[in-house]
Amino acid sequence: MSEIVVFGAGGRAGRRAVAEARRRGHAVTAVVRAPARYTGQRDEAVRVVAGSVTDAALAAEVLTGADAVINAAAEYGPGTDPSSFFPAAAGALVAGVRHAGTGRLIAIGLSSFLTDVDGTSPLAGTELPEDFRAFRDAHLAGLDVLRAEGGDLDWLYISPAGDFDHRGPRTGRYTVAEHGDMADRISYPDFAIALLDEIETPRHRGVHLAVTG
Repeated sequence: MSEIVVFGAGGRAGRRAVAEARRRGHAVTAVVRAPARYTGQRDEAVRVVAGSVTDAALAAEVLTGADAVINAAAEYGPGTDPSSFFPAAAGALVAGVRHAGTGRLIAIGLSSFLTDVDGTSPLAGTELPEDFRAFRDAHLAGLDVLRAEGGDLDWLYISPAGDFDHRGPRTGRYTVAEHGDMADRISYPDFAIALLDEIETPRHRGVHLAVTG
C-alpha cells in the first residue's frame, strides 16, 4: 500500500482519483479548502486536510512520508486569479516534493495547448472567451514551472486529449494520445485509472501526456 496525497480532492477529477486510489488499496491524504464540504470517499484510510496547494509549507508537511502526489486543484471563475494560482501551485509542489522526497508528482492539466496532427492548436481559429484564454494561459504557466524547476523530480503533466465526458462511466479503458483532438472524450473514472497506473507503474516522465477513452 502506498500513501498518495491528492490536492483538490473535492473536485470532479480529485474525487475520482481518491476513489481509484482506495479501490487499489492505497492510503490517501485528501487536501481540500473546506473539509466540511468534502463529498468524496471517506474511510479509515482517507485523511482529509484543510489547505491550499499554493501553500509550500503545507505541501512539505503533508507530503512527508508520501509516495506520490496528484494535483487536481484548479481556480477558475469570477473573483479568482488563475494567472497567479497555477504557477504558485506548481512552485509549491516542486518545493514540497523536493523537501519531502516524494517519489512521483502528477499534475492534471488542459489539452488546449497540445498540437493536432498538423502541428497546430486544436483551438486554432476559435474565438475563445477571455476568461478561458486566461485560464488556459495560467495552466501553461504552471507547466512551464514544472519544466523549468522540476528537472530533478519525477513529474508528469496529464490531461484529456480533448475534454472530459462528464457523465461517462468507468469502463476500465483508456488510450494514450499522440495529439490533441477536441472531439476526444474520456470519463473521469477512466482518467483516474490513467493517473493511478502512472503512479503504480510509471511509463512517462517529464512530459505532457494526453489520454482519451
